[in-house]
Amino acid sequence: MKKLDIAVVFDMDGVIFDSERAYIDMFRRICDEEGLPFIEESCIECIGANRDRTRQIYKKWYGEDFDFDHYYGLVRERILNEPFRIKPGVKEMFGFVKDSGMPTALASSTTRASVLKMLGDAGLLEYFDAVICGDMVSHSKPHPEIFLTAARHLGVEPGRCFVIEDSYNGIRCAHNAGMRPIMVPDILQPDDEIRDMAEAVLPDLFAAAKYLREELDIQR
Repeated sequence: MKKLDIAVVFDMDGVIFDSERAYIDMFRRICDEEGLPFIEESCIECIGANRDRTRQIYKKWYGEDFDFDHYYGLVRERILNEPFRIKPGVKEMFGFVKDSGMPTALASSTTRASVLKMLGDAGLLEYFDAVICGDMVSHSKPHPEIFLTAARHLGVEPGRCFVIEDSYNGIRCAHNAGMRPIMVPDILQPDDEIRDMAEAVLPDLFAAAKYLREELDIQR
């Protein structure tokens, strides 16, 4: 099937996998084991951030002496050994996108090694024409670099790219890139700022697929 000049870019954590809650729960467990106070706000602020930005956030909350590499390493090691639940509507969404001929990219703040393992284990890697990860770009969301890089790899103009995101910084990133942000909330619910930036706020991926199908019919 001929590829269209309209693309869709997906975030991963909180959009494809129910992993945001898993990360928070794992950090809570590790804090209990290590005798470290658990500060949920630190985890919430990290949603959508790459590793370098996450380091800055945790040191802000826990102090400059916080051994980020130790705790981050424990969370990553344990979390990747547990299967993530795929969010409702993922298979239906990807089936529709593939059948439509829309090029697709993944743009995740997570490291490439982790992204490839998670998508590979779930059998989802085949759905993406490009995979752009947090350790492949210089700036964290909300800087538009990661989404602009995805658009460049797909060969589609930014304004012709839909973005499916669950985080504030992800929506800001898509907005800053001049793309068409669609928020499917996970942990974070949209505030007025995010509602103004998002083209649509939809309850799940079933609704997002329906929205894309209707928009695609209009474009055609």
